[in-house]
Amino acid sequence: MQKIILLFLFTSFVFSQSKPSALEDKIYNSVDAFVANPTVESLHKLEVSEKTFSPKSKSEWLAFVILKCNKAYYENQLGFTNKAISNYEMAWQLYQKKELSNYDIIESCLQPLGNLYTIIGDYENAENTIKQYFYIANVTNNQQQKYSAILNLSNVYQNTGKVNEAIDLLEKTIATEKLTNAQKGLLYTNLGNNYFLSTDAFVIKGNPYTKGEAAYKKAIALLKLDKNQAETLSTAYRNLAKRCAVTQEYDLANSNMENAKAAFGLIPNLEPRKKAQFYFDEAILQFKQKKITETSQSISTVFKILIPYYSKSKTVLPNRNSLYAETVLLDALDLQSEIYLEKNQPKSALESYGLAFHIEGLFQSLLVYENSKIITQIRNRNRTEKCIAIYYSLYQKEKKSSYLESAFLLSEQTKSAILKQAISNSKTRSREEKLILEQLQNWNTIIVKEQQKLQKADISKINEAIKKQNELMLLLKSKTASKANEKKEFILTDLYSKLDKDNAVMVEYFFGRENIYVFTIENKNIKLDFIQNDHTAIPKLVHFIDFFSSSNTISDNPSAFNHFSNVAYTILKLPKIITNKNLIIIPDGILNFLPFEALITSESSTTNFAKMHYLLTDFKVGYNNSADFYLNAFPFQHKKQIVLGVFPIFEGTNMELTFSKKELQNIKANFDGKYLESQDASFENFMQNAANYSILHLSTHASSGDISEPASIKFYDQEVLYSEFYNLNLNPDLVVLSACETGIGKLYKAEGAMSVARGFQFAGAQNLLFSLWKVNDFTTSVMMEKFYNNVKKGQSYFDSNHQAKLDFLYDETISNTKKSPYYWSAFVYYGTLGNPSQTNYFLWISLFGGIIGLLLLWKLFFRKK
Repeated sequence: MQKIILLFLFTSFVFSQSKPSALEDKIYNSVDAFVANPTVESLHKLEVSEKTFSPKSKSEWLAFVILKCNKAYYENQLGFTNKAISNYEMAWQLYQKKELSNYDIIESCLQPLGNLYTIIGDYENAENTIKQYFYIANVTNNQQQKYSAILNLSNVYQNTGKVNEAIDLLEKTIATEKLTNAQKGLLYTNLGNNYFLSTDAFVIKGNPYTKGEAAYKKAIALLKLDKNQAETLSTAYRNLAKRCAVTQEYDLANSNMENAKAAFGLIPNLEPRKKAQFYFDEAILQFKQKKITETSQSISTVFKILIPYYSKSKTVLPNRNSLYAETVLLDALDLQSEIYLEKNQPKSALESYGLAFHIEGLFQSLLVYENSKIITQIRNRNRTEKCIAIYYSLYQKEKKSSYLESAFLLSEQTKSAILKQAISNSKTRSREEKLILEQLQNWNTIIVKEQQKLQKADISKINEAIKKQNELMLLLKSKTASKANEKKEFILTDLYSKLDKDNAVMVEYFFGRENIYVFTIENKNIKLDFIQNDHTAIPKLVHFIDFFSSSNTISDNPSAFNHFSNVAYTILKLPKIITNKNLIIIPDGILNFLPFEALITSESSTTNFAKMHYLLTDFKVGYNNSADFYLNAFPFQHKKQIVLGVFPIFEGTNMELTFSKKELQNIKANFDGKYLESQDASFENFMQNAANYSILHLSTHASSGDISEPASIKFYDQEVLYSEFYNLNLNPDLVVLSACETGIGKLYKAEGAMSVARGFQFAGAQNLLFSLWKVNDFTTSVMMEKFYNNVKKGQSYFDSNHQAKLDFLYDETISNTKKSPYYWSAFVYYGTLGNPSQTNYFLWISLFGGIIGLLLLWKLFFRKK
């Protein structure tokens, strides 16, 4: 963290220039006065003075930047994290814009800014900031700043799940760089943290607990040699205590905690949040040992440190209005909830979790980048799972349906929350904001595509893109700072009514760590059940999904498929009584990749795929990201069904899609539109035309990517990442992605797959037909022919997809092998159940009826008169 900047540090610089202006002197004097007495009152005085400053010359602007950095440093010390971030951002923005120099902007601004981004969970900004100053430090050969960048980058990797990358980075640095004992000690401390989080550590690096413990002990041995490293030494001891607590070696854990406390007492001028973090770590250890009274006292101390006037409160929980975005405070409220549960006070636990949800919302409002929001949302999900369990337990005791409704509403809040927020925000963003977002995405695409070159990547090009991204991010923040996110209330009675109208039953899954919760909504009633997330259920579900890994797996052993598909069906607790023919699935976790229609509802010995008992034959099955998307779907936008078809075909190459031509001919014969073939099927042509058509049909190649490679789809001239669709302004009635794995991508629980389909959803598409695995060219063309034939007959997209699968199964011209569920169940429909033509008719009928009603009222009024 940044050291205190006193005025005399700048004296040599100031007097080496021409005589300072009166404004320079005034700014430096204000900084000097504030630094001498950095209290909340003097901070307020500085803010008042700052408003009177109007810098013009470079030296005046530099003085103003120095003021901002000092102000940010002490705002962070005083607990005003958000203000600190804003001032650091402003300082960095001005330093670049005014082309200033002769000031250590890395030490004074970028390092603390990157650390604060990490603290609030803004990991993408943190990574960008750290990589930027690492690049600068590397160019200037500043070893200390390079080391700091590596240390801080490993923290970001650790928090974003890139644990193996963090381990590789730390081990390589320790092995190759010339480091002081203190520097090695810090790196070993981080290394120990990452060993414990490494999922691959057992396979690749041996027992993670042994590795982690050894790293902490090396850190302690090195840090003891430097009396100035009391803070890091304390952290190393605390981490070792946590490691011992995992294996219930509580005597060793307590001993290490005492050593941590002794080192902690030697640290001067501690920030409040660091004090609070120490007491929270102590509380965690106490709680693991069931020392509930001591834990409560430690948590109370955390609240007193972080919340003004908490000590005067007569309640255990702090006032909601006193809360702010602070991770230690968030963790303390979660632990307080656990204390309440230990005391058998579930309703108090829910109240405490409610305050934690509020803080989580404050964190979300600070974030710009999608990845950072998703990672923060994962933390929110763990809390949600605990609350659902509490509500379920309360329902079991009291039989009040309100508990199940509350549980469902909590589950629903986590469903594609980032996608919902993005779609909602797009409606209120100005044209300028949308342009900034588009430029941000373009620079991000440059970074990703350059990184894919691995060893051949141009580091300077990546750094320039990161720099541009940071500038745009700060500009976007300045445009959106005063805007409040409006959330439309989710009304359960409206959902009940819509399901009744659609003759539908909804099943929503919540995939937790301990259980998969199953909400079934039917006949204006919610039922809640759960599947134990153990070593038997999940492998069986995965085994079922694995049947679709290749075209031969099912056809080579139909009896095994029949059995394990029925096992999966039983596990998933789907409705068996067919009172409603329409079934809406809201999947979660790996269930996003599961073709529910292909589940076997009744096991049989037949090898004839058309005669197997599928869920498809019991229900018309559709999907959605959330109940909210289903409930608040907007009406179809187009009066006529006209198609924009994209058919690269790739003729004469090893990527040629032979049957894509047949697919094109069939659609073209039945629907008006524009059809982009071969060279015309470029991304540019698609973007120029996409907004004008009701159906967008893309018949091409696509890839789900992997952990490091994002999902993408091929146009004739280029491969396009899923995120490149985010800022397209589309309002189609339907998007058909007739390509491989268009619904597959890096998976995040609740948020879903980062897939090509998601890219189109961001762009404004709410009804989509896409694939879950590598589809066959021939059978895809047949399925699409049957689908569009049904659409031509006036069926809804939902019904057309269902009927196309039945038509495929019962088509006598298709061989039994090709009737394997591998071929017909790949495409899933996400969206509304209604019919486009019916929607338009309903609109006109409603309008006509309204006019007649007004005329009748007018006539009645004059009769009475």
